[in-house]
Amino acid sequence: MTDTLPPVDTAVTAASDSPQKLKRSIGVVGGTLLTLSCVTPASTLFVIVPDLFSSLGTATALCLAIGALLCIPVAFCYSELGTLVPSAGGEYAIVSTLAGRLAGWLAFVMSLLVVMIVPPVIAMGTADYLAPVVHLDPSLTGAGVMLAATLAGLLDLRANAWITGIFLVLEVVAAGVVALLGFTHTHRGVGSLGSMQIAGEHAHVSPVTAMMVLSGLAIALFATQGFSTAIYLSEELENPRRSVARTVLATLAISSVVILVPVVAITLGAGDLKTLTGGDISSMVIAWSNSAVGTFVSLCVALAIINAGIVMVIQNSRVLFASARDKAWPSPVNNALARLGRFGSPWVATLVVGVPGAFLCFVNLDTLYGVTGVAVTGLYLLVAIAALFARRGAHGGRTAWRMPLWPAMPVLLIAVLVYILVEQDPSYLLWTGAITAVATLYWAFYLRPRRETRWLVSIPEDAVE
Repeated sequence: MTDTLPPVDTAVTAASDSPQKLKRSIGVVGGTLLTLSCVTPASTLFVIVPDLFSSLGTATALCLAIGALLCIPVAFCYSELGTLVPSAGGEYAIVSTLAGRLAGWLAFVMSLLVVMIVPPVIAMGTADYLAPVVHLDPSLTGAGVMLAATLAGLLDLRANAWITGIFLVLEVVAAGVVALLGFTHTHRGVGSLGSMQIAGEHAHVSPVTAMMVLSGLAIALFATQGFSTAIYLSEELENPRRSVARTVLATLAISSVVILVPVVAITLGAGDLKTLTGGDISSMVIAWSNSAVGTFVSLCVALAIINAGIVMVIQNSRVLFASARDKAWPSPVNNALARLGRFGSPWVATLVVGVPGAFLCFVNLDTLYGVTGVAVTGLYLLVAIAALFARRGAHGGRTAWRMPLWPAMPVLLIAVLVYILVEQDPSYLLWTGAITAVATLYWAFYLRPRRETRWLVSIPEDAVE
C-alpha cells in the first residue's frame, strides 16, 4: 500500500481543476431517507433473506444478527473515515488518502462491483411481487425497473429524497405487517431461534453447522450494506463533518431492526420447518391472513424494489462522477463522466451505470449474489485497514468523528473479515480475484506511470476545515 496521497489539505488542491461541483442540498433526515432506501430493508427481507432461509433454516435470524453486530465496527470505520475524507468517491477516496493509491484503486474496483451488481440483483425480484396483479418475466421486469430508476436518477437529489422517503414508508409498513402476522401466528418458541435446523430430504431434519452460518455471513453483510451510501452523498450533505456519521449510524440501527424483527417473526410463525426452508414469504403472509393482505404486502415490496433502484443508481453515478473528477480514465471519458445536468446530477455517469445494470438482469442470479458477497467483504476489509492509518500524521489532528476503542475495533474487524473471505465459494473468489487482477494491471500500466496527471484523489474545498 505504497504511493500514499498527501494529507487532505494538499490532496484537495492537487485535483481542484474540476469545473463542476455537486450541490449541498440535503440534511441528516434527507440523507437518512436516501441511505435507508439504499439498504431497502423490505426488498432485502423479501428478495435476499429467502435464500438464507433455504440454506440456514432456523439459524437465519442468528446469522443476520451476527452480521448486524459485525456491521457496528464497520459503521464506526465509515463514520470516522467519511467525516475525515468527505468525498463522493466514498471508500476509494478514503483508502487512497490514508493507505495509498493502489489500495484506493482496488477499493474503487470493489465498490464499483458492488454498486453495479446490487441494483439488478434487487430489481429482478420485482416480477415475483407484481405476480398478484400481473405475471411478468423477471429479467425483463428487472431491466425495466433499472431503466426507470435511471430516468429518476437524473432528477434533483432533494426531489429524489422525498420520492424515496414516501416509498420507504410503504416498505417499512410491509415489513411491519409481516412481523405482526408472524408474531401473532407463532408455531414454535423463542428457543427455536437457536435450534440450528433446516428441512432436509424426505421430511428429515438436518442440522445447521457453525461453518454454514459463517459462510452465510457474506450475504448477511450484504443485506445491510447500504448504510455506506451516506459517504457517497457526503458532497451533497450539509455540514458533512457531522451529518455523515449521524446518517451512517442511524441507518444501520434502523435497517437492522426493520430486517431482523420480521425474520424472527417469520421463523417463529412458519407452519413447519419445510415451509420456513422454502422461504416463500408471500405464501406465509397469505396463510396467516388472506390474499388481499398478501397482495398489499407484495405491491409494497415491488415499490420498495423500484425505490432501491432509484437510490442505488444515484449512488453509483456519484462514484463514477468522483472517479472522473479524480482522473481515473483517459481524458475524453473523464470529461464525459464529470458532466452535470440541469438538475445538478451527473447525467452521463447516471446513464453509464443504469443501462449496463439493465443488461445485468439477464446474468445468472447465483453468480451475482456470490461475487457481490465477496466484493462487499473485500471492500470492508480495505476500509478497516485504512482506519488503522486514520490518526497518523496530519490526519490525527483534523476535525472528524472518532470511533471508540481504536485501534482494537478495526484490528478485530480485519481478522473476522479475512476469515469470512476464506470460507467463501472458490468460484466466487476466482471471479472477484480475476477482476481485481485486471484492475491491478490497469493501475500498473496506465495509472501509475501517469501519477502526476491521473488518479489525483481529492475532496471538495468546502469540506476542508
